[in-house]
Amino acid sequence: MSRDGARASQASPAWPGSAAAWPRVTALAGSATVLVAASLAGSALGFLDKAACRAGAWNVGIEQYQAHCYSDIYPLYFTEGLASGKIPYIGHPVEYPVLIGAAMQAVAWLVHPISNPLIRGREFFDVTTALLAIFAVAGTLATAYLAGRSWRWTAIGVALAPGLILASFINWDLIAMGLAMTGLAAWAARRQVLAGILLGLAVATKFYPVVFFGPLLLLCLRAGRLRAFAVTTASAAAAWLAVNLPVAVLAPGGWSRFYVLNSRRPADWGSIWYFFESQHWPLVGDPRLSLLNALSLGSFCVLFALIAALALGAQRRPRLAQLCFLTLAAFLLAGKVWSPQYVIWLVPLAVLARPRLWSLAIWQAAEVCYFFAIWAYLITIVTGSTAQGGIGAGLYFAALLARFCAVALLCVLVVRDILRPAADIVRQSGLDDPAGGVLSGAPDRLMLRARFREYPARQQS
Repeated sequence: MSRDGARASQASPAWPGSAAAWPRVTALAGSATVLVAASLAGSALGFLDKAACRAGAWNVGIEQYQAHCYSDIYPLYFTEGLASGKIPYIGHPVEYPVLIGAAMQAVAWLVHPISNPLIRGREFFDVTTALLAIFAVAGTLATAYLAGRSWRWTAIGVALAPGLILASFINWDLIAMGLAMTGLAAWAARRQVLAGILLGLAVATKFYPVVFFGPLLLLCLRAGRLRAFAVTTASAAAAWLAVNLPVAVLAPGGWSRFYVLNSRRPADWGSIWYFFESQHWPLVGDPRLSLLNALSLGSFCVLFALIAALALGAQRRPRLAQLCFLTLAAFLLAGKVWSPQYVIWLVPLAVLARPRLWSLAIWQAAEVCYFFAIWAYLITIVTGSTAQGGIGAGLYFAALLARFCAVALLCVLVVRDILRPAADIVRQSGLDDPAGGVLSGAPDRLMLRARFREYPARQQS
């Protein structure tokens, strides 16, 4: 057994069948072959979930909600002008960042020879899912690398996460997840330029990976590794500009639609603000867009300030995955929109931040409940009745709040692990930060004077 494996065998079990009990099983589970197979199996299950829609439910009103198979990919092929040969941004403004527009156009070219538009739309979906499955594999393997040799097997939790499987092919989020996680893996490998390029491309796909630069800055500031942060950030900016600038110059109106749309977007399904607004809470339920934007941004800034204090004040420097998870969770908890596919963003970071089964299982159960609740609620919204499989606002908001609280609970547990590093199961194996790159094992250069107290870990049975 390797040194890391020997250390891991001394740690308390993370999941049933941990490295302490079956080191050979966990070594096999963490192999590239098994992880690729598991990821492809998860994608296959996600594809099978869309069977009713591929059979025609997309085109028959509420049937796509009754079958829980809705996807943005099929309708956007038509509404974004791809079916009529329009080029994203130039021929038609697209509501997503440029790399999603590029993926749309590439697949549209591939299916263009098909004459029947409905079949062409279905094949557009099918080819897109094949592309997304590749990025799902990349994200799973990157998570395994970031977990470190002792804990690679926990990436199974990404490949087969129920929430991720159900949400895999709702939108193009798997591309961003794959790029973001491979970018963090490049950082862990101390390849700052490559890390920046991949993270920059991830931001050019979905905007959310931009929040990872906050944890990187905080940890590099504490460890005195600002040069590595500067190289990564500059590389990310260059990659982002390289794919955005040409489109922005050629079609400024089409390019800016994503940013304008998000600034003008009201409280939408899934967000806590939608709950507040629907229940007419004073102040926080005010539908005025200017106030909503201020409340959402202000809430995130407050949460990030607390994360910064934790990063610089904890007696032991937090792991990168822990801070990235907390920051992204804060982004979602405070956001105006929380679509069901956003679970894809969080899954790999949750597995890395706290690879313990029970807490992940509670969260995934909440995500699955929300997945089914949103489609049932949309049936009620469309038909005005619960008679055809819909649910009332009470059940929908119960699912919304359950997901909100489950993510908040994960955050509390991760914070507790930071304040009690001896209870952090990853560090129990003798590692500092498998995803830290230049941060791993680095001495502290800057800390807050008023430090958070480090609590001793309880004795584990």
